[in-house]
Order: sequence, then C-alpha cells, then structure tokens
Amino acid sequence: MVRKTSKSTHQTLSELNITPLLDLAFVLLVIFVLTTAPPTTEEPMELPKAQVRPKDPDSKVNYVTVDSAGKTYLNRKLVNPITLAEEIASMRKLDTNLTFTVRGDAKAPFKQVREALNAIQRANVLKVKLATKPDAGK
Repeated sequence: MVRKTSKSTHQTLSELNITPLLDLAFVLLVIFVLTTAPPTTEEPMELPKAQVRPKDPDSKVNYVTVDSAGKTYLNRKLVNPITLAEEIASMRKLDTNLTFTVRGDAKAPFKQVREALNAIQRANVLKVKLATKPDAGK
C-alpha cells in the first residue's frame, strides 16, 4: 500500500497588495474635491447703504390686581370694576399690543377676579396672563 501525500502548495506572499489602499485614497480625494468650495472671483462693487432702524420697544405689561377686600387696581391705581373695561379699551386705542397680567389675592372673592378677566376680554385684549404662585407643599 502506497500512501499518497500531497505537497503543500502554499507559497508565501512577498508582495504587498496596494489596490485597496489606492481605492481608499481615490475616494478620499473625490470627497475632498467635492466638498471644497471653489474660489469665486466677483467684480468689485459698492453695496447700497441702509438706515439703522431701532428695534420696537417691548410692550409694557399692565396689571389688574384684586386684593383680599375685593378692590380692583389697574397698574396700582384704584379703579371702579364697572368702568374697568372702558379704561382698558382707552389704553388699547393707544397701544394695540397690550399685555395684561391679572393678579388676584387668594382670599379675594373670585367674582371680582372673574369680572376683571371679563373686562379685559370685552376690551379685546388678546394677551392675558393669570399670576399664580407655585404650591410649596407639593
């Protein structure tokens, strides 16, 4: 019986395959060329001048306050709750972008606070906030 042995056909590679390295270099070169902005040469020109326009002043926040006794104040001035809507409407004629914050005491009758909110609504004021204080117990 004769044994057949196979010769090892493995050869050592003495050469370095640089094809993948060249592919990577060309891809990086293409990306660099595409992402680099080309230099532009423009004709020299004089741009027109513009006036400096000041910013519009911020709208002043107005306060309607109802104290614990039910008295109504408009910007710290005591007002009659019946004429409150008329006074706010006259203020709105001067500034159409009014902002109101309604502050009602926790012990104030809610009816007075509700009437203040209704007066602001009748005067067509769109920006209204209701001042509250976070509950410290929760």
